[in-house]
Amino acid sequence: MTKVNFYLFEQSNERLVHSTSRLCRKILRKPVKIWLYCPDQHLQQQLDDELWSFDASSFLAHGINQTQAPICISAELPDDKTWIVFNFDQHAIDPTIQFEHIIEIIENNEPAKVIGREKFKTYRQHGIQAQTYKL
Repeated sequence: MTKVNFYLFEQSNERLVHSTSRLCRKILRKPVKIWLYCPDQHLQQQLDDELWSFDASSFLAHGINQTQAPICISAELPDDKTWIVFNFDQHAIDPTIQFEHIIEIIENNEPAKVIGREKFKTYRQHGIQAQTYKL
C-alpha cells in the first residue's frame, strides 16, 4: 500500500523549494531515488536552481527529465513505482497508481493549506492513512 507523508509548516515560513532540498538530502542517505513531480515549469526551474545551490559542502545530484539521476524533476509521473514521489501538483496523486511513497509539502499560507486539506481528504477516501509531520 502507498505510504503518504504530509510535511506541514505551521510555524515556519520556509520556502517550498528549500524544504524540498532539506528533505531530499536527508532521504538520500539511503539508497533510494526521488521523483519531484512538478507540472509547473517555473517551479521546476526553482527546484533545479535550489538543488544546485542548496548546500555548499555537498551537491544533490539531479536533473530535469533525467531518470538516471538520484533526483529527477519532471512534469510527468514515473513509470517505475519504486520512486519516492514528491507531489507539487495542485491535486493529490491518483491513489490507484500505488506508488510506494508520496510526500506532500504544505507551506505556511492559507491557499497551500486549503490544497493540502483537499489532498489529505482524497488519500483518506481511498483508504490511505497519511502521516502528518508538523514543522
